[in-house]
Amino acid sequence: MAHIHKRGDKWAYIVNVANDSSTGKRRQITKSGFRTKKEAQLAANKLEESILNGGVIRESNITFETFANEWLEYYGTQVKVSSVRARRIAMKHLVSTWGHLPLRKITKHMYQSRINNLNKEFSHNYIDSIHTTGNMIFKHAIRQDLIKTNPTYGFVMPKKHVTVEDIEEDEVKEKFLELNELKIFLRITKQQGLYLDYLCFATLAYTGMRLGEMLALKWTDLDLTKKTIRITKTYYNPNNKSTGYQLLTPKTKKSIRTIMIDDGLVDLFKAHKREQMKLKMKQRLVYEDQDFIFAENIGHPRVMKQVVLRLQRLMKHLDVDKHITPHSFRHTHTSLLIEAGAGVKEIQERLGHSDINTTMNIYAHMTKNTEEKTSHKFSELTKGLL
Repeated sequence: MAHIHKRGDKWAYIVNVANDSSTGKRRQITKSGFRTKKEAQLAANKLEESILNGGVIRESNITFETFANEWLEYYGTQVKVSSVRARRIAMKHLVSTWGHLPLRKITKHMYQSRINNLNKEFSHNYIDSIHTTGNMIFKHAIRQDLIKTNPTYGFVMPKKHVTVEDIEEDEVKEKFLELNELKIFLRITKQQGLYLDYLCFATLAYTGMRLGEMLALKWTDLDLTKKTIRITKTYYNPNNKSTGYQLLTPKTKKSIRTIMIDDGLVDLFKAHKREQMKLKMKQRLVYEDQDFIFAENIGHPRVMKQVVLRLQRLMKHLDVDKHITPHSFRHTHTSLLIEAGAGVKEIQERLGHSDINTTMNIYAHMTKNTEEKTSHKFSELTKGLL
C-alpha cells in the first residue's frame, strides 16, 4: 500500500517494492512534486499496478563497487583464475571513479566520458579490456533486474590518436630479434647468464612457446628420443612467490600441442638434466622434486618476474634499441620460421594459435633480412622487363 504524504507545499508518494538483496532493507520508489494528494495517490496506484504486471524494474541502491565485486565472484565460477585477475585489474579503473555511487545512477554519458579519459592513458587493447569488463558488469545487473538501462549501450570506442613520434618509436622498438641479434644475445647469455638463463631463452627462441607454457614443463613432457615437447598446461603465479603458483589448462584447445625440437636443444636439455640430478643430490634434504624442468634450487619452478629481470639484465649487453620481453622470443621464433620458408598453417600449429588471423598478423613482423631477400628475388625474376 502506498504511503502518501506532504513534502513542503507539494505531495509525494512512497511505494514499497521488495527487499534489496544487497542491504536486506526494503526497496522503495519515491516521487514528489504533486500539486494535490489525489494526484499523488493516482500516480502511486498506477505505479503499483505496473509493478504487479511486471512493467517496472525494481532498481536497487546497491553501489557500483559492491555489485562489481558480486559480479566478479560470479564470473570466477565460470572462467579460469587468470581471467578473473585480468577482469579485476580492469574493473579497478571503473570502481575508482564510481565505487561509492548507486549502480543505477551511472549514465551513458558518465560511462562514455570515463572510457574517453582512460583512452588518453592506456593502449587500445587495454581500453577494450576495460570496456568489455564494464559491459559484462552492467549486463549482469540488467539480468538481476537491478537497473533499467545499460549505460554501455550505444558506447563508441574512442580512437587512439597516433602521432608521428609514436610511429617512429614503434619502428625503432621492434618486438623481436633478428637472427644475427639472437645469435649475439645467446652468446652473451651463455657467457654471462646465471643458472637456467641460457636454457630458458634458448627454449623460448627455438620453440616459440609462451613463457607460462615453458615454466610449466615437466620432464614427462619431454621425449628426448623422439625430440618432442608435449605442451598441455600453463604456469600461473600472479604474486610471483615461489610456492604460490598454479598449473592451469592452456590458453585455448589449440594450445595443447606437440612440437619437434632440434638436436642442439635436445643436447641442452640432456646437459641440464645431468646438472639438475647433481643439484637434487646436493639439496636432497630440502629439494621438493615435482619434476619441473625449469626448477630453482629447491625444486619450485622459476617465477615469471625472475625471467623478466634476467632478460633485462642481459639485454643491457646487447647493442640494440628494442623493447624485448620474454614474449618477444615467440615473435622471434615466428620470424625465423618465416625466413626458413614455413607456411602459415605450420606456424599456426607450432605456436598453438586457435585463430589463423593471429598468425597472419604476426606474419607482418617479418625480418628485414626476409624482406631484402624477397625484394632481391623479385628483382631477379623481373630483370629486363622494364
